[in-house]
Amino acid sequence: MKRRKFLGLVAGAAAMTACSGFKENSQVGAHDSPPVSGPLEKVHLAGIPKGAPDRDLVRAVKAAALSATDFSWLSKGDTVFIKPAHNSGLPYPSTTHPLALSAMIELLKEKGAGRVLVGDMAGIQHLKLTREKLKGSTRRLMEKSGVAPAVEKAGGELYFWEEAGWDAFFEERPESGSHWKSSLMMPKILNEVDHIVLMPRCGRHALTGSTLGMKCAVGYWRTDTRLEYHRDASSLQEKTAEANTVPTLINKQRLTVSAADKVLACFGPDKGFVAMPDTGLIMASTSVVAHDMVSLAWQLEMHRMAPEGEKYIFSDPYTSQIVVNLANRWVVGLLDGWGAVLDSEKLVRNDLGSIWDDRVLAHAFKLGGGAPGIQLVQANAAVSEPIIGMLTQNTRLPDNRA
Repeated sequence: MKRRKFLGLVAGAAAMTACSGFKENSQVGAHDSPPVSGPLEKVHLAGIPKGAPDRDLVRAVKAAALSATDFSWLSKGDTVFIKPAHNSGLPYPSTTHPLALSAMIELLKEKGAGRVLVGDMAGIQHLKLTREKLKGSTRRLMEKSGVAPAVEKAGGELYFWEEAGWDAFFEERPESGSHWKSSLMMPKILNEVDHIVLMPRCGRHALTGSTLGMKCAVGYWRTDTRLEYHRDASSLQEKTAEANTVPTLINKQRLTVSAADKVLACFGPDKGFVAMPDTGLIMASTSVVAHDMVSLAWQLEMHRMAPEGEKYIFSDPYTSQIVVNLANRWVVGLLDGWGAVLDSEKLVRNDLGSIWDDRVLAHAFKLGGGAPGIQLVQANAAVSEPIIGMLTQNTRLPDNRA
């Protein structure tokens, strides 16, 4: 059953349950203690006017990336891995923008990179890898979305760890004290590259509220790691942040760049209402946490501006605790059969009124010693002062949390 159809059925059941007088427990505190002010981090913004030609988007991606880093970390001939967000075969903004990927490949080549690899592993509703067999293909999904031809035309190489089989992974542990019981099974190809560039999308997510940079880590994992992630759901948000502390990502990830001239403002992660602001954004930062703070502020603004008819339970399932919990159990069933559903923990949602409500970010702040101060840098002239002002206001640490 397709995810959207399933969630629609669950939403209907949830609505009937709510009408019967059952009160949903839909709140959870994002913080055990208020975040303190951490180090200053820069997020570089390039603007894209609505309807601008493709060449302008390519220029904006390069402008944001060049503003964020001087590429001194890249030596001639180095191998770079670009990690997009490619959960399904649907086009941008459900997946990473093909032109943005092309632009980054071209820029890396201009700066001296040798091989530039691009890869991901799709979601469980589209692909399942077990020790015995593989069902589905991220390669075919990337061809369908337009990402694969864009990558190859720009001189990049496609790589899919599922095609190498169950043993194409190695074990890594997040930093000590994490909520993970087992090691994370990461693709061995990451041991063969010199650098990683993360290229997520900016969107809503029916289970977690948003899907940004840190959640892209899921695409690396083997099926058994994904099972623990969804089955032990009470700490899913915290495990998302912790997954970004494995040594490979800490040591090799240099830059996070996302295109957000189109934003999946409701539903997600595959389908939903697409917001197209008059001026879209390219966001780039050497800090994935800082990137996600600004990206979430942008996503929440697009959600606020979405038509009210797109914000009720059938169009935005994250609004319902019942839907979130049942849908996560459905994912567990896909990963390991319906018997595993009985062992699943409850996935508790929290309202996202601001970025400070997000449990993924809240835990990342703890891991990093505090919420970073955000300095927004204009990478081109198309970013308006109202946009800068809105994002500055919405990423500034509230006075009562300083």
